[in-house]
Amino acid sequence: MSSAPVPDLAERADACADVLREADEVLLASHIDADGLTSAAVASTALERAEIPFEAVFKNQLDAHEIATIAETDYETVLFTDFGSGQLDDIARHERAGDFTPVVADHHQPADAETRYHLNPLLEGINGASELSGAGAAYVLARALEGDEGDNRDLAALAVVGAVGDMQASGGELRGANAAVVEEGCEAGVLREATDLALYGRQTRPLPKLLEYSSDVFIPGISNSESGSVEFLSGLDVDLRAPGGGEWRTWVDLAPGERRTVASALVRHAIQRGVPAPKIEGLIGTTYTLLGEPEGTELRDASEFSTLLNATARYERADVGLAVCLGDRDGALDRARHLLRTHRRNLSEGLQWVKEEGVTREEHVQWFDAGDRIRETIVGIVAGMAVGSDGIDRGVPIVAFARKNDEETKVSGRGTPSLVRSGLDLSAVMSEAASAVGGKGGGHDVAAGATIPAGREREFVDCADRIVGDQLG
Repeated sequence: MSSAPVPDLAERADACADVLREADEVLLASHIDADGLTSAAVASTALERAEIPFEAVFKNQLDAHEIATIAETDYETVLFTDFGSGQLDDIARHERAGDFTPVVADHHQPADAETRYHLNPLLEGINGASELSGAGAAYVLARALEGDEGDNRDLAALAVVGAVGDMQASGGELRGANAAVVEEGCEAGVLREATDLALYGRQTRPLPKLLEYSSDVFIPGISNSESGSVEFLSGLDVDLRAPGGGEWRTWVDLAPGERRTVASALVRHAIQRGVPAPKIEGLIGTTYTLLGEPEGTELRDASEFSTLLNATARYERADVGLAVCLGDRDGALDRARHLLRTHRRNLSEGLQWVKEEGVTREEHVQWFDAGDRIRETIVGIVAGMAVGSDGIDRGVPIVAFARKNDEETKVSGRGTPSLVRSGLDLSAVMSEAASAVGGKGGGHDVAAGATIPAGREREFVDCADRIVGDQLG
């Protein structure tokens, strides 16, 4: 490949692309979150442009049963995106049996088994939790599949949405191999990278709501306070309402000078209220704008786009999320927005439940068991949102349980970048603790999950607490 976005992965990407070109038909199997959906969209677009017939399917999780189901199909070649590496033991077993030829484009921790066509940044010393997402791996593969119709650089926009949705910009910007994807997207004219206010909702939220819901950086007197946000904005020497004193404008409605006025006042307010300097620095960050999408919509901003996608597949409508990624701006987008409203309501109710019930604190972890009060597909998001709330320590990893079915419990673990820097690896925690109680787990160092037999939650907590203690010394 003459111009690989991530040179260290070029040889692997070329090998994967070659076997896909030789396939009569490909089954594309992908995960259901924002990173999985964008991975599937990037891969399916590249396959279509390369004139490779394919069918796409989505899995909430990839386990031995799901892999066996895939093996029973007539497809001789299966492309796994945003999962597959952690399940290589089962995948390789079917490969040896001649059931199918696997091609894996993933970024999660690989299992011990090996397969010939495996594209994963971790295999080349690139951090899959912070430097390249599943969509990024799919993008590298798509670039290797470039053909007469183009080099697929326009797909960088979706790859960035996947990386942002996978929380890889939590440090303020996308780094490492992700940065190379961003650069190609900017060169292709589909992305704009800029320094701006780093609050969620710049495209769609009225200014008071933008500030009121600023949960990433808590600003006393403004965050979680509608009246405080309105009072702050009303006191600025700038007209922040529509002409005639109408509705509040959004952030993207403001001129550059108006944005500077609001941002400067916000920083001063935070300093006066004693917000620590590192937190204040978090108010400003790198933003990623999709230039092909209408301004003022959730599709224009990578962060808002990823949230919209998360709201589709987590409610069994991965087909809707994929359709939006592939350009359906009519029926699919309307359905996605409806699901987003439901998603936000469920997250709010779940977070309120956690605040009311509280968490149980062990020596090294804190945890809660939501049972069937929170959907197992969103309990990890709720756990991440809860960190830092009253009574929930941001300096301790959180483990959340939710009922998956009568026999199984879903486990989600969330940490912080500072805990990871101190040695936390939740992927190892989930894998080892789940294995100890007869389940399976994995993921990333800062966020991971597992499925365990129902009734073994207490044993899991004890094991996880010990492992975290060992990791953090």
